[in-house]
Amino acid sequence: MEQGRIIVAGIGPGSQQDITPAVLQAIHDSDVIIGYNYYFKFIEENLRPGTRCIDTGMKREKARAEQAFQLAELGEDVCIISSGDAGIYGMAPLIYEMKRERNSDVEVVVLPGISAFQKAASLLGAPMGHDFCVISLSDLLTPWASIEKRIIAAAEADFVTAVYNPKSEGRYWELYRLKKLFLQSRSPETPVGYVRQAGRDGQVICETTLADLDPEEIDMFTIVIIGNSQSYFYDNHFVTPRGYYAGEKNEKAGIGQQIMIESFHTIEKELKNQNIPLGRKWALLHAIHTTADFEMENLLHVDEHAVENLYRLFVEKKIDTIVTDVTMAASGIRKGALQRLGVEVKCYLSDDRAIRLAQEKGITRTQAGIRIAVDEHPNAFFVFGNAPTALMELCTLIHKKYACPSGIIAAPVGFVHVCESKHMVKPFTWIPKIIVEGRKGGSNLAATLTNAVLCYDDAQYLRPGRDV
Repeated sequence: MEQGRIIVAGIGPGSQQDITPAVLQAIHDSDVIIGYNYYFKFIEENLRPGTRCIDTGMKREKARAEQAFQLAELGEDVCIISSGDAGIYGMAPLIYEMKRERNSDVEVVVLPGISAFQKAASLLGAPMGHDFCVISLSDLLTPWASIEKRIIAAAEADFVTAVYNPKSEGRYWELYRLKKLFLQSRSPETPVGYVRQAGRDGQVICETTLADLDPEEIDMFTIVIIGNSQSYFYDNHFVTPRGYYAGEKNEKAGIGQQIMIESFHTIEKELKNQNIPLGRKWALLHAIHTTADFEMENLLHVDEHAVENLYRLFVEKKIDTIVTDVTMAASGIRKGALQRLGVEVKCYLSDDRAIRLAQEKGITRTQAGIRIAVDEHPNAFFVFGNAPTALMELCTLIHKKYACPSGIIAAPVGFVHVCESKHMVKPFTWIPKIIVEGRKGGSNLAATLTNAVLCYDDAQYLRPGRDV
């Protein structure tokens, strides 16, 4: 007897318009249709007279597959229908597994359909525009421990993530857990969209953020899509850019800036805490980029709104002088930014007056240089990347009300008086400060933190290195 064949067909998310012509033709040509009764109403117009429809009921996938093989082995052409795409959480994998177990010669054909996440994505806009993954929260066939590992991996890798089976009558907590895990790696403002009954009667489309996502509003008929770090809402649409415009912008940048932009995006993705203010993040990205040291997440202290407020003071010409403790820190501050803002950098380390004063008073040249700087520019922006004695000198002068700096970067490095100098500056709460805690620091670090302040207007679009 000639055997029939099994066609595994995805009929889409639930609308006649979303069924492909190939699937409609297969349904028309088949002798038997096997599936869950609820889906028959979507295909009844395409059945030819005499076609048998067999309903196996919910959660009887193996029985459905066995019946398909039995009928096909008797010579009938059988079409098994799955909602969405038959190969995505559908019947296709089970059919191939059973074919292997039965050692069957029955021909199997799989016809793709529009998956629920694709339909939901089109209704939301274009959220799947870059790398994405799909995760089911159903633990009926997969241990929750495995699902949780996949959630963490997706969140950390910055995948756009579609969530299937977010809830059911008995599963009520899993989506709460997913949200918590995502918030460990993603910004609370990450765009999230969800669609209930996509393509069917009762369709509901909602947009929110990761922080505001309410699992109580989600049910088993809902698809949830979580954006990546580049996703955004525009004109009531959820968009994840592929990068075409970013590419055009980067082409205008020099090679050095392109490398720096790519580095910053890499660093941002690897931050343990994404939920930090933009000003602190901007300074932190500069610090890590310069040092390749992610311990800066713990060491870098930025006063609230310090970066933003200092940048505003530079733009408003209320700061026109930067004083550094050593020439190396001065040389690392970008000349293009200084010219744009009309700022002068001064270092008194090699000033003849500082040399004489140091000899007369028995103090370091950096201390002497700070005394002269305060006398000439008491309101300057002071930057320290090497000498703790210089920072301590400034703190003493502030305490005695001889100086009132517009801001301070405290990043001296070393083993003697370094930590104490940083503690000394903290009580001056009215002065905006950026401090590298502990022994770490350096002139290069002080300079890059200064550059972060001077170029804060590039922070929103994460485009560092304008003057590289």
